[in-house]
Amino acid sequence: MSRKPDETEAFRREAEAPRVGLVRELWDFLAHSKKWWLLPILLALAVIALLAILGGTGLAPFIYTVF
Repeated sequence: MSRKPDETEAFRREAEAPRVGLVRELWDFLAHSKKWWLLPILLALAVIALLAILGGTGLAPFIYTVF
C-alpha cells in the first residue's frame, strides 16, 4: 500500500518542523482535549516532587520547619 502524495508531503513537513518542548506539548494537549481538570493534579505532583528533591539537599532543615 502506498500513501497518497499529499499525506507523504504533510508527514515530511511535520517531521521537519522544529520540535516543541514538553511543557508546550502538555499545554496543547490540555487545550485541545479540554482536560483542564488534570492541571491541579499535575501541579500538586510537581510540588510534591520539588519538595522530595529539595528534601535531600541542604535546604531540608528549612523545608521541615514549614511543616
